[in-house]
Amino acid sequence: MMKIALSTLALVFLAELGDKTQLTVFCLAMETTSPWGVLIGAGVALLLSTVLAVLLAVAVHHLLPDVWTKWIRVAAGALFILVGIWTIWKA
Repeated sequence: MMKIALSTLALVFLAELGDKTQLTVFCLAMETTSPWGVLIGAGVALLLSTVLAVLLAVAVHHLLPDVWTKWIRVAAGALFILVGIWTIWKA
């Protein structure tokens, strides 16, 4: 379990660097007199969205056959690549 936790920590940390959520939190923290409030609010929001994603993934895993979940992962990966290409194209 520790290996999975550490690899997930590294992946999510790297994925979150410079994304719109981090930039939003940066701007909110600059504009407030309560940066701890921003930290707590952003942390709880990230925790809740992660809990929702994990619960949904567990439900999908139990409801669908393994071959379907494989295709969902492939489709999600392809979608990330397409969004990246589209973002570069529009820049």
